[in-house]
Amino acid sequence: MWRGGVSRQAEDLRNVPVPQAGDFVGGVSVALVLIPQSLAYATIAGVPPYIGLFASALPLLAFSLVSSSPYLQTGPVALTSLLTAGALATTGAPEATPEYVALAAVLAIIVGFVRLAIGALRLGSIVYLMAEPVMIGFTSAAGIVIFSSQLPKAFGVEPPDWPNPLREAIWAIGHPGEWNIEAVLISVVTLVLMLKGRSVHRLFPGVLIAVILALAYSVATDYDGPIVGEIDAGFPALSLDLPWGEVGTLLVGGFVIALVGFAEPASIARTFANEEQSEWSSSREFFASGLANIVSGISGAFPVGGSFSRSSVNRFAGAQTRWSGAVTGLVVLGFLPFAGALERLPNAVLGAIVVGAVISLIKPKRLVWLWLRSPWQAALAWGTWLATLITPPNVERAVLFGVLLTVILHVMRRFHLETDDDAPSGELRLRARGLLWSVTTAKLASELVRSVEEDTGTGAVVLSLDRVTAIDSQIAKAIVEGSEAADAAGRSFRVVDAPYGAGPILEKMGVPTLEG
Repeated sequence: MWRGGVSRQAEDLRNVPVPQAGDFVGGVSVALVLIPQSLAYATIAGVPPYIGLFASALPLLAFSLVSSSPYLQTGPVALTSLLTAGALATTGAPEATPEYVALAAVLAIIVGFVRLAIGALRLGSIVYLMAEPVMIGFTSAAGIVIFSSQLPKAFGVEPPDWPNPLREAIWAIGHPGEWNIEAVLISVVTLVLMLKGRSVHRLFPGVLIAVILALAYSVATDYDGPIVGEIDAGFPALSLDLPWGEVGTLLVGGFVIALVGFAEPASIARTFANEEQSEWSSSREFFASGLANIVSGISGAFPVGGSFSRSSVNRFAGAQTRWSGAVTGLVVLGFLPFAGALERLPNAVLGAIVVGAVISLIKPKRLVWLWLRSPWQAALAWGTWLATLITPPNVERAVLFGVLLTVILHVMRRFHLETDDDAPSGELRLRARGLLWSVTTAKLASELVRSVEEDTGTGAVVLSLDRVTAIDSQIAKAIVEGSEAADAAGRSFRVVDAPYGAGPILEKMGVPTLEG
């Protein structure tokens, strides 16, 4: 199996697409957003800001060699950076120190080898083992944690050094007398340019303009608030001289980042592929992301992942092949010798950039919707949400807690299909009950086929998903098996009360759908 996976990746390397003009426009457009974002996301991970630039150069070149999506952009992202900080907190190394940075590089290599192995073994479907409610709860709470961690920067204050960012944020909000008014104004201007600029044009460079304005203001007025500080301008020194003795300490965190951190890029690539009815390989993306993380570690950087916002910019700017990511990496690489120009950049800008980026992760409406649709699965999401809020900096424990809750719910609410005895004569109506996720997809397929084959009616077969919270491609394939069984019996098949967003996936496979 291993040899087959490796040979497939080698075949991907030989099938190199020809760069298109749109790739250069898309790559440069993303680089203008990525350079300031990388500084901001590095601070979430606990490493010096300029390390974010190292994570945005060579790793992107490596990723572009194998990636299956023409739009997916990798590099530093908020969620992976938060998980990185949590994993490194277990080592006791002080943030931003050379020891801490070296450990972050080791963690990136661990993440890289895990993803590389999953991709080479063609086990990309493992990404579906994380139940959707767990991911909804975790990402929403993680957004709150990240948002809270950046408020002190946005206000220009130094709160007491507490391990939980929520306490630091509450302290910052409760001490307005300590606020640096200049920092607050810089943060407000940055957020306005980021959020309102999108209404002007989807490619409006709000982040870039905010950085230029803030940098100019800092230099012109000798701004006395917290700034980025010394930047080690120049190219990263490639090295494997790392503290390998800490691998055991970082192994669990590395596995969690490898799986959870891949959920976002998987969702991005899958969404774009569904919209364009094109092929997408999760195993190949695992392999590409693994390669990027290994290169990131060798570059002295930290774990990287896929960015929805930057991938959207890439796509909208006209990217057509995966070489757009390589263009982005080359632009960042060319900027590295001049990175010292950002030393006077106010930290308030970085805090505001993160705040503006993670707002979309916080989804209270989705959590409420879950409760209305399925209280049991909502409990799974809310349990993970609460665990994420109380475990910082070790948020990876919240993910493990969510997985444990999933197993418990799976045992308590075993998946099965109920038959509606009140269905119209000749019609077969089935309702999915219990926890429907990757572990139960085989049972869904077998029960659908068995129910159709054993039913003596000739009317339509209707599958209700009114208690299902999300559909992925694995579940969709199981439903298609039921549809094919109905077709073989000469009966029509349709899905009703499908969760939001399931329609395009199922209809692409020929299954008529009514979303709930």
